[in-house]
Amino acid sequence: MEDQTQAFELMEPASPEALVPTLGLWPWFVSAAIVITLLALLLLFRKRKPAATSLSIRQAAFAEASAAIAKLSPASPREAAVLSSLILRRYLSTAAGDPALFETHEEFISRHDSLQALTREARDAAESGFTRLASLKYAPEIPHADPVEVVAGSKALLETLHHGFAA
Repeated sequence: MEDQTQAFELMEPASPEALVPTLGLWPWFVSAAIVITLLALLLLFRKRKPAATSLSIRQAAFAEASAAIAKLSPASPREAAVLSSLILRRYLSTAAGDPALFETHEEFISRHDSLQALTREARDAAESGFTRLASLKYAPEIPHADPVEVVAGSKALLETLHHGFAA
């Protein structure tokens, strides 16, 4: 019997790059094109959307507050003061970005940075107007005042505040 021996030949292993499929650069080009297109669309839509200016916000808040004051028909001066104060504070919180709606009268008056968007005359009118409304709201007895005059004073204060924004 003849021994047949085969010689084993050592071969170099295949390189790992040969095992990775070759896609080329086209997936990178496609993904870059998609990202650029999405960014262009985002910028286009952002420019098309009209931004609300502070003047238009103030005008809308003034129209809303004027309509609300015009609808008031309070039975007592206290009710007139409470409703007028709420309308004016809501106007200030919208038009001036002031947290007056969520503060007590004492907090509002004592805050040094309140109504910085207004002129000095408008701030003084606001302080005296809100002080008068607070005295009517928190009086121990129902005050002897005409509810129509309270509403008219609030309407005048609203006009003063609206035209008192600093340029």
